[in-house]
Amino acid sequence: MNNFLVSESESFVSNSLFFGVFISIVAYMIGVLIKRKFKLAIFNPLLISIIITILFLLIFKIEYKTYETSAKYLNYLLTPATVALAIPLYEQLNLLKKHYKAILIGVTTGVLTSLTSVYLLALIFNYNHTEYVTLLPKSITTAIGMELSNQFNGYTTITVAVIIVTGIVGNMIACFVFKIFNINNSIAKGLALGTSSHAIGTAKAMELGEIEGAMSSLSIALSGILTVILINLFQMFI
Repeated sequence: MNNFLVSESESFVSNSLFFGVFISIVAYMIGVLIKRKFKLAIFNPLLISIIITILFLLIFKIEYKTYETSAKYLNYLLTPATVALAIPLYEQLNLLKKHYKAILIGVTTGVLTSLTSVYLLALIFNYNHTEYVTLLPKSITTAIGMELSNQFNGYTTITVAVIIVTGIVGNMIACFVFKIFNINNSIAKGLALGTSSHAIGTAKAMELGEIEGAMSSLSIALSGILTVILINLFQMFI
């Protein structure tokens, strides 16, 4: 009986164009409800949705490739969603012009720190070149990170996972870090979140305020551009 249900579940998902999308959205909505109820950073909606989706696939023994085929349409929304982050930036354009030097220095420092930290980890744990370039794009948005990983023959799937984990961790610990280091400036908060935790961090920045959201949105674009440029240099180190 159980084998029959598992087989039927696999067949149903395989023949459905949007079942993967449906499961992903429902799992995320459950995550949002849990976050609203408990109001704790550890209950990140994206993290909860990932756990629920994994458990669903395991319980019904659905192959990941089968799920991915019906959930791939969500990937098409990555680029327009990233571009849409330019809206709060446009609304804070005067602030950008006023603090452009601090913004450029902050984002550049963040990108260099990210790339250097991966390089040091690669030395400590003796990563080979493929493993090294897989982790280098960890702090930029998924759409750009996937392309860079693929370009340098990294493990693209692992790159995506690392990018997501980086974003979730940044989203969860941001307020704690700001409190510990007494970071109260809205621009600094936004730059930190966008540069280190891409779009997932920007979601947290938008919760903190309009200025934080705008600066974080800007950081995603700038850090993406700088990473594309600098990664060509860093990938030669190992």
